[in-house]
Amino acid sequence: MAANDEQTRDHARNPEHRTQFADLVRRRRSELNESLDTFAKKALDPISGLRVTRGWIYRLETGETVTPPAIRELRALAEACELPLEQLQDAAGQQFHGVDPLKGGSAEATAYVRKLDALPAEQRDRLLRLIDTLVPPEE
Repeated sequence: MAANDEQTRDHARNPEHRTQFADLVRRRRSELNESLDTFAKKALDPISGLRVTRGWIYRLETGETVTPPAIRELRALAEACELPLEQLQDAAGQQFHGVDPLKGGSAEATAYVRKLDALPAEQRDRLLRLIDTLVPPEE
């Protein structure tokens, strides 16, 4: 509780202080109803095998200074949060680099939009036509 009071005072002194990433991780761990130990055990990057430590997650959630996560840490936390990597990338970009994600839509929609660039143009066109059959374009 004291850490949250301290975060509120810090934010009042520095309105540019951003907490989107910390808020996302804290909220998701709460939604999953997991202890910090259980959550940290799941924070394992499936590619590199890197594990995000319990201490780093604790410092993040309590508003202490942490080193911004690299892609390996983001993949590990995406595993623990059971969320798309892109959603964590957006929140980390907001908090640590002041980069705001695409405007509008849900975080999941933004993650899908980012994946579209990986598709060839023909597949993007087919996907757009499919989406138009499900949700007709606005006139």
